[in-house]
Amino acid sequence: MPTDLFIAASGWPPDALTAAVPPSCRRDVERAPSPRREGDALVVELPEWRPRRPARHLVPSFSAASPGEAGFRFELSVRTVAGWSPWVAGAPIGPPPFAPLATRADGIAAEIDEFSVTPAADAMRVRLRVGGAARHALFDAPWLVALSAWDGEPRERAATPAGAGARLAVPRLSQMAEAEAIRMRICSPASVAMVLGYLGHPVEVAALAHEIFHPGLDRYGVWPAAVLAAGRRGVAGYLLRFPDWEAAAWCLDHGMPVIASVRYRAGELTGAAIPETTGHLLVLTGWEGGEVLVNDPAAAHAGEVGRRYRLDELQQVWLGRAGVGYVLFTPSTSPTDRSPRP
Repeated sequence: MPTDLFIAASGWPPDALTAAVPPSCRRDVERAPSPRREGDALVVELPEWRPRRPARHLVPSFSAASPGEAGFRFELSVRTVAGWSPWVAGAPIGPPPFAPLATRADGIAAEIDEFSVTPAADAMRVRLRVGGAARHALFDAPWLVALSAWDGEPRERAATPAGAGARLAVPRLSQMAEAEAIRMRICSPASVAMVLGYLGHPVEVAALAHEIFHPGLDRYGVWPAAVLAAGRRGVAGYLLRFPDWEAAAWCLDHGMPVIASVRYRAGELTGAAIPETTGHLLVLTGWEGGEVLVNDPAAAHAGEVGRRYRLDELQQVWLGRAGVGYVLFTPSTSPTDRSPRP
């Protein structure tokens, strides 16, 4: 039932990063190893990570506080009862092209944003491969690699939480205000733009959508691309497979909105901005009793973006499905915590 969030970082103090992770998911933040040159790319190979329980779902993310343009790819290997798997590659984010690598082998499969493992793995290794003209600049700035490891066992839904709740003043933006050609596809950029505005880095939704767009997949909603785009504005972030509502409420109570990936059929989410969806991003901005405060970018107008959804229904369409959220925040920096350059 637990989710472990492993982090290796350079340039951001470990305590500042730990403070942005729900306590139930925390592991010690490690100092990132230095990148090594491999052809035209820089490669960071992280130490072996072991979750508290064997994991079936792995979600990596890369955050760098640099405006530089660069491409990257995650490569993972896992250990099961059969031993270590070959390395497999996730979808590359941005240019340039990398050498081909299998996307599935020996029970591990890359699925665009995440990796699935069968049978569950008790240890994993992560490689980050970075290319492009700005590859060195990314590692001169503060950066981190995170891996969310979840065992795939759903938890019981939380009862109505006690306490006064939380309400964050996140700006409200509607994706429907953008060009007709893209408005139905840019829930992720619109959600990220709302949180960046909340953190003091306002950005036009259309510009952010252009930046995040993945031409190879024809998608605006590739999760790691959104985290990297936030980093270009000095905002750190990670992807987390939230284990339960308590972890999300902790983020909200500590001033951090959560961009949640939901999926639902007609009638499953009362008062939803769109009646059904096979994949949608929205911003959790608070909670009160049995209701979750949400900025839903699919609303027709900015004035209708702020909504209240039932906690039990939100848990089902989010935590009962993908369960993934983006968490963006602004930690302090520390030159003494930087890894040496290659």
